[in-house]
Amino acid sequence: MSLPPRTGRPSPEFNRPESDGPPAVTPASTYRLQLRPEFTFGHARAVVPYLASLGVSHLHLSPVLEAVPGSSHGYDVTDHTRVRVELGGEDGLRALAAEARAHGLALVLDIVPNHMALPAPLRLNRPLWEVAREGPDSPYARWFDIDWEAGGGQLLLPVLGEPLDPGSVKVGEAAGGAGGGDRAVLRIGELEFPLREGTAGLDPAALLAAQWYRPACWREARTGLNYRRFFTISELIGVRVEDPEVFAVTHAKVLELVRDGVAEGLRIDHVDGLADPEGYLRRLRDAVGGHCWVVVEKILAREERLAPGWPVAGTTGYDALYRVDGVLTDPAGAARLDARFREATGQPRWERTAAAGAREVLTGDLAAELAALERLAGQELSGAVRELLIAYPVYRPYPGDPDLAPEALERAAAQAGAAPVAGVRDLLLRDPAFAARFAQTSAALRAKSLEDRAFYRYAPLLSATEVGGDPGAPAVTVAEFHAYCAEQARLWPRSGTVLTTHDTKRSADVRARISVLSQDPESVPAPAGTDPQLAWVAWQTAFGLGADGNNMVRLDRLWQALLKSVREAALHTTWTEQNRAYEATVRDYVLTTAPTPSGPLAAAARANLLGAALLHLAMPGVPEIYQGAETEYRALVDPDNRRPAVFPRETLARLDAGAVPSGTAEEKLALTAALLRLRRDRPGLFDGYAPLSARGPAAEHCVAFARGAGPGPGPAPGLVAVATRLSYGLATAGGWRDTVLPLPPGRWRRQALLGPAEAVHEAPYEGEAPLAALLGGASPVAVLLREGADPA
Repeated sequence: MSLPPRTGRPSPEFNRPESDGPPAVTPASTYRLQLRPEFTFGHARAVVPYLASLGVSHLHLSPVLEAVPGSSHGYDVTDHTRVRVELGGEDGLRALAAEARAHGLALVLDIVPNHMALPAPLRLNRPLWEVAREGPDSPYARWFDIDWEAGGGQLLLPVLGEPLDPGSVKVGEAAGGAGGGDRAVLRIGELEFPLREGTAGLDPAALLAAQWYRPACWREARTGLNYRRFFTISELIGVRVEDPEVFAVTHAKVLELVRDGVAEGLRIDHVDGLADPEGYLRRLRDAVGGHCWVVVEKILAREERLAPGWPVAGTTGYDALYRVDGVLTDPAGAARLDARFREATGQPRWERTAAAGAREVLTGDLAAELAALERLAGQELSGAVRELLIAYPVYRPYPGDPDLAPEALERAAAQAGAAPVAGVRDLLLRDPAFAARFAQTSAALRAKSLEDRAFYRYAPLLSATEVGGDPGAPAVTVAEFHAYCAEQARLWPRSGTVLTTHDTKRSADVRARISVLSQDPESVPAPAGTDPQLAWVAWQTAFGLGADGNNMVRLDRLWQALLKSVREAALHTTWTEQNRAYEATVRDYVLTTAPTPSGPLAAAARANLLGAALLHLAMPGVPEIYQGAETEYRALVDPDNRRPAVFPRETLARLDAGAVPSGTAEEKLALTAALLRLRRDRPGLFDGYAPLSARGPAAEHCVAFARGAGPGPGPAPGLVAVATRLSYGLATAGGWRDTVLPLPPGRWRRQALLGPAEAVHEAPYEGEAPLAALLGGASPVAVLLREGADPA
């Protein structure tokens, strides 16, 4: 699927260094910390000195506002007006900010404008409690997208484990004296709900019918839900931040923290879920001013570009992840794995797998959302609405955007007929309410059907089934990588870049190991067992994770990841309809042996791991390090990737004292610290972007670029980054031989990335560098600095 790229330049006042507007914060780098009751603001304070020594400039905190008690992530916000007490409260957050400032660091906050929790107990979400008590006349009713008519005048609350037994309904006193204006509440088992005024004396059936809500079994959400939610998670109810009053209340605390200097940046979670992303971002920008660094969690398709009018620094960086992984993937080997996988499993090609997943999710998990859209569109257009949603190639269109993906229109018309599809297009352009709901549903559909369905089914090369990835086209050419980086340097130089996040299905280092299989596709064994798809997934997962100090822990981690995989794939079992007999067989596949890479494959895995780290840290944008990923970090899908972080303080201190790195983990730590410190201390080295092309028989195995100079005439570049790609094929073809890398003018000295003695006796390069000398020794990566380059 492709989409014509958006054209135009982004808002200059927020993205171009030469802006005449207020000085904008540009982090040198960010470091993501996952806060939870076991890792509080106090714990974060304790690691600030280490993170400062590592070289990061900003700490990126997971959501800090009040959330469901015990939440391990914080995206289930219950109260926008308070900093989460379980993390140490506002005093703890301000103390963390002060500690960070004392070490030259600042904070970036992750905020959640799209949704909040539908919690148990319900009273934790005070606005929602009041809506349930007072109905559509509540002043809080404007907070939520509730279709009262579709629910027969009641808000469906799918919070029960079983169908409601009216006999279990009682009126009683709120636990602990809570319950709002009245102490009397409606009770169903341990759950409490508000009572509509004047209904306490009714019999159970009449009592239930008189309320503004209807408690129901969770299974009813699929078809009966009448409120907007986050994806298919009924416990997260959508919030209407497009309403200025709702925006003001839900953002007051965050804006106060920005004004007070507690935070210098914001990450906007799931911007695609909002009714009007651009309008929201403009209101936010007006509120925080031009200096605040703002990035949006936005998944861009391969041909898609961020809307140029958005007043943000860019995305959180999944678009960069795809390019870095892709340029280190062998296209020929990936194609061979694709053919072998489909032959062994009978799985259709990626495009058909993705379309089938979209149709299943839309008519199944999102049936309630589809029904709401079809009601808005009318019976005549209902089929076309469905087909256009399935065919749409990116996460969502935008209100008022005339570019409605011609390819999607054509595919939808082939299924539903040209006239109905044209009718939907016209409706999208003239009806803002329908356009907003269509876009929000499209975003949920794309996320659930791709990331949480098709990615788990289509597994020729598991490293390609990543957020923002394209399993049907996992490889990226060197030319495409350079074109992406050059465009980012020109249009979005302050955008975020990532390789590992709390949402990646496999950490960068697991993907680096798996992606070497594209260089030797025959090393993947034919799948054994009755389920070839699961056998293929299990073997690659075990190969990527590798050995663990405790084999029982490793097996449990594999088991949890594979169990999630088969439930998400929904081929034999699902989260809601679990096939216990089938799930019991998953354990047999966990025990399938997968070798640790050895020999040439081990060298290729190391080259991939270090190469990805170098490209990420040297390319345009603001790199983010996920907690613990400054060293080798092997993690599978959540909750595995949200385990307590290990911060290698002692190892970094030992390396700084002159120790030689021992093993890939310490090499990655040394490389990461060296690049982060360069970014912090000499930010001018990371301006601009100029591709460099090797010359000789192994030129395709080199990816290199120069930084430190803007486009056009001006100062010469000051930094050159060089990485080895497809090193397994390089070794089998005879190595670098007489391949050279032409360099920009000047004398270039290699920097010690993997140890203090690495480049001590190496003479400066001038004109060109023989890659056999530069990359043919112990290091598959190199950074060169020009003598006399501006030290600032």
